[in-house]
Amino acid sequence: MTEDSLVQVRLSKLRGLAERGIDPYPPRAGNVRPIGQVVERFSSLKPEEESGERVAVAGRLVALRQMGKASFLDLRDGTGHVQIHASIDALGEQRYADLRDCDIGDFLRVEGDVFRTKRGELTVATAEWTLLAKALRPLPEKWNGLKDVELRYRHRSLDLVASESVRTTFVRRSRMISAIRRRLDQLGFLEVETPIMQPIAGGATARPFVTHHNTLDVDLYLRVAPELYLKRLVIGGLERVYELGKNFRNEGVSFEHNPEFTTLEIYEAYSDYEGMMSLVEELVAEGAREAVGSLAVAYQGNLIDLAPPWRRVSLEEAVEEESGIKVRGARADEIQSGAARKGVDLPPLSRGKLVEHLFESLVEPRLIQPTIVKDYPIDISPLAKRKRGVDGIVERFELFIAGMEIANAFTELNDPLDQRARFEGQEAMRQTGDDEAQRLDEDFLFALEHGMPPTGGIGVGIDRLAMLLTDSRSIRDVILFPTLRTKK
Repeated sequence: MTEDSLVQVRLSKLRGLAERGIDPYPPRAGNVRPIGQVVERFSSLKPEEESGERVAVAGRLVALRQMGKASFLDLRDGTGHVQIHASIDALGEQRYADLRDCDIGDFLRVEGDVFRTKRGELTVATAEWTLLAKALRPLPEKWNGLKDVELRYRHRSLDLVASESVRTTFVRRSRMISAIRRRLDQLGFLEVETPIMQPIAGGATARPFVTHHNTLDVDLYLRVAPELYLKRLVIGGLERVYELGKNFRNEGVSFEHNPEFTTLEIYEAYSDYEGMMSLVEELVAEGAREAVGSLAVAYQGNLIDLAPPWRRVSLEEAVEEESGIKVRGARADEIQSGAARKGVDLPPLSRGKLVEHLFESLVEPRLIQPTIVKDYPIDISPLAKRKRGVDGIVERFELFIAGMEIANAFTELNDPLDQRARFEGQEAMRQTGDDEAQRLDEDFLFALEHGMPPTGGIGVGIDRLAMLLTDSRSIRDVILFPTLRTKK
């Protein structure tokens, strides 16, 4: 039968229930126990042993095996599954027939005594049952996960129903986030919320989404980062703050990029980028222990050791090691010439962007084990503090694991005059066509001119960290509802 014909059969059953005065969508289930708790409570029952205890459970019907005057059903909720036994003797002819007429996917409430079958299956003997919700469409036939990627992402509910591994992925993600939050709270950080809609899209080099507020008649931007607002809080005396929430960047889509994504941003007064290195080691390890139960994580064929401390190397040193091209102390034209001698073509870019280009193309994909890459050129880091004694370098690092950037951190720039000059440089880049360059934010500068203590700040990509801890190749596999093209 086609899916449409199956839907028609179920609609016919629905009408039949209504004609008999049966509500197929009652407003409540009554008292029920999670199936996982029931399974654990009676785990010690031996084959053919009866508990003598009555329970009520509720869940989705995922299997139905009819055997004449008796039937076996499988119910599943978010905590587990249990077998249900039903018989004509216990329910009567009509109620037993009604139960057998249920479809896979329907939600049921079942009440009865718990026992273990001869074959050792924990089972609830049905004394009473209620239809909680009639499913009008059939579930996927195969319980090995949906194969159509588009269907998986567009209809995540079916994906979750069909695949235990998908459910496990999102449970791990949730546990990872909870563990990181819990550790930050223990360390005395305060979780805060800052605006999603902002008058200036600042805090990151990215192209924003634009919207319009009708009453105020002003354009607003979905935030590309909460950084400038969080630093205002540090200025105001909230000296340890973090925000875990959504950012939005009007960019392309890839295995590692989604226009709407989740980040954790943390700011700590009287710390610096070295302090952020230690903090991110601790948080990632804590998240891994909670989500996976180990600091040894398998990812796409590699065994990754997340146990601190991690390797630390300067950006320019890493580029020289991998490419053989001299970049430390070299001008832009010298880097271009050195690359040409190695057969590497570089586009016409600023010195810092040339180094960044070499790093992203030659080094980043090879950083499988956790690696902190530090000390970046100033022209690609407009919000970081200069590194003392080293011309043109700032105190910034990025964390790479499995060839992915996981975190980005700075010793925050707290000199308002230097910050203004760098903002003005970014504005000049916008005038030459760089629509990702940062905007000059007078409100932030006004706050900064009142004084900000030395501060360390870090942003952690929660989605990519979830990819790592769930062995997921695509960021869409760890976002419940990723951005998709509109379905025609």
